[in-house]
Amino acid sequence: MIGSSKLEDLSNKIKEIVTSSPLADVDKNVHALIKGALTKMELVMREEFDVQAEVLRHAREQLVNLETKLEALEEKLKQK
Repeated sequence: MIGSSKLEDLSNKIKEIVTSSPLADVDKNVHALIKGALTKMELVMREEFDVQAEVLRHAREQLVNLETKLEALEEKLKQK
C-alpha cells in the first residue's frame, strides 16, 4: 500500500497543479457568469427583497392612516 507521506505528497502536488492551472479561475468565472445572468434577469438578493417588503408595508400603513385622516377632514368640511 501507499504510505501516508506519499499520499500527502500526491495531494500537495495535485493542489499545486490546480492552483497554477486555469482551473483556479474556473470558480471566479462561474461566479461572475452566474452573477451576470442573475443581474440580467433583474433578480435581487433575499435580504434586499426583505428590506423593500418592509418599506412597502410601512408605506401602506402610512397610506391607510392618511386616507383615514383625509376622510375625517372631508367629513368635517361637509358638516360646516
